Amino acid sequence: MKHPTLALLLFASSSISLAQIPHPSSGTIKRFENFPSRFVAARTIDVWLPDRYDPKQRYAVVYMHDGQSLFDSTIVWNKQEWGVDEVLGKLMAAHKIRNCIVVGVWNTPLRHSEYFPQKPFESLTKSRQDSIFDVNSKGTHPLFKERVQSDAYLKFLVKELKPFIDSCFSTRKDRSNTFVAGSSMGGLISMYAICEYPEVFGGAACLSTHWPGVFTTEGNPIPAAFMRYLGEHLPSPKNHKLYFDYGTKTLDASYKPFQQQADFIIKAKGYTSKNWMTQEFPGADHTERSWNKRLEIPMMFLLKR
Repeated sequence: MKHPTLALLLFASSSISLAQIPHPSSGTIKRFENFPSRFVAARTIDVWLPDRYDPKQRYAVVYMHDGQSLFDSTIVWNKQEWGVDEVLGKLMAAHKIRNCIVVGVWNTPLRHSEYFPQKPFESLTKSRQDSIFDVNSKGTHPLFKERVQSDAYLKFLVKELKPFIDSCFSTRKDRSNTFVAGSSMGGLISMYAICEYPEVFGGAACLSTHWPGVFTTEGNPIPAAFMRYLGEHLPSPKNHKLYFDYGTKTLDASYKPFQQQADFIIKAKGYTSKNWMTQEFPGADHTERSWNKRLEIPMMFLLKR
């Protein structure tokens, strides 16, 4: 099954003017442009602070990928947003979740290379790696503009960005108050982050996780590599929470059988309804609009008081 034209859904959101700052419906945005890194290319970081943010209090932190699509649809290429400010603002106002801030990490033209879990990819034979890279790095809108570099991206998040956020804002630095979230390829890198850094992240929300990795499911060795990796690296259910979901329309229509395989592994590792949730959303497609409609569910699950 192939979806070549849907590549735009995975990386076209990078086409935003750096001069445009989101105007959230609630809270405020603190922007850090061209945030430097020793590991990856510089990028914009948008930090959302809720209404009545008080430096004398401590806040949980949610690190979210594709940061330019989180807060303001008017500045996004497809005029859609997650509505993170509205959803979390309402949940906090109703005292349904703990106080938190959101760190929106912008993607770059290297999005696919940075979000593709590296160790599962490198577990494939060299010829398999080369064939996947060669096929998907050609054409008008190539997926891979460079080799997979998600290990470097995670080092940036953990070793550079998190210390900066913790030094600039009034955060709870511990694992139980540090979360990672994203959709599609952002779902994959969120899954990878909590597996690679279980001492840093206490929960991951993976919406519409793009298990195929590319846009071909027939004869594709990538999902099996992801499943092997999960079986070997899932963190302990004693102090971690996992959320997965998928819709049934457009690109999401291909995810169910892979998610079921992942669910089997997660359950076998000892996860229960106390620390793991997988949801199917009939009729939901692969868009920010769909993720916005259900964002309350994973945020409640991860951040419940």
